[in-house]
Formats: sequence, C-alpha cells, structure tokens
Amino acid sequence: MPFPQPCVMGDEAIMAPKSHGTSARPVQSNLRWGCDQKTADRICNYNRHYAEHGGYFETTSFIEEARNMSTEGEITFYDSNTGKPLFVAPTGRTMEDFLFESRNHGWPSFRDDEVVWENVRCLPDGETVSVDGTHLGHNLPDQKGSRYCINLVSVAGNPE
Repeated sequence: MPFPQPCVMGDEAIMAPKSHGTSARPVQSNLRWGCDQKTADRICNYNRHYAEHGGYFETTSFIEEARNMSTEGEITFYDSNTGKPLFVAPTGRTMEDFLFESRNHGWPSFRDDEVVWENVRCLPDGETVSVDGTHLGHNLPDQKGSRYCINLVSVAGNPE
C-alpha cells in the first residue's frame, strides 16, 4: 500500500541479499548510546519483521543525552551500518514531545518532517529501510499521519 507523500516508497529489491545479510557490511563497532552491537547486527541485517524489545531505547543513555541537549537541539540519527543520516529530530516539535511519543509507543517515533528521504524508503507493507538495505522499523500511521517506529540499534551509527 503506498503511503502519502512525502513518504518515498521503495521496492523489495532494496532488501535483496548482499554480502552481510540485507546489507553490504556489518554494523559499526562503536554504536552510540551504548547500543549492543550483536543485537544491532541481527536487527539491521538479518531481520525483516522483528524489533529490539519495546522500551530498549530507555535502557541506553539515549534519553539522558537527549534531555541534556539545549532546548533548540536536534539529534541526527545515522545508519548503524553505513553512517548515512536517516532522521533528524525533533523537527517541528519539542524534544519533550518527541521523547513522550517515543516512550508512549516503546520505540523512537519519527514523523515525515524528521526523515532524511534521500536515504530512507518505505516498502509497501510499511517496513522502513535504508536505501542500503538496513532494516529500520515500520511505518505505523496514526491520526497525525505517518509515524515511523524505529529501532534505536538501527540508527545508532556514527557519521562516516
């Protein structure tokens, strides 16, 4: 099912097998926020339907670091495999609003304005992926529009 713009649709070819599962390389060894590399590699590269457990991001240093940012601050979330930027949040809302929605749903939850569409695609079933084959999560629309429930381990990379 196509999702409304600005969502950029992709096709199954993005997730075709590559040299490391659905990606060309394993996840970075130095993931941010203390994310577990083994969990990240499994979720990002050898998985199409499952997720880190709900609330996983609350067991990392992510929330504390986000709260310690300036009130005007944004966080860029990078692909855990390639280091490409995937999301920038919060955009058009406060950090507290972003964290509240994310905690409410159990995973970091992004909106259309927070997606770097150059590097992110939605597949027809709602799976949200990077253009390089990293499984990110799913688009689970609600009354406000598209909501991208994303595994923190998938977006805990460092820029390369």
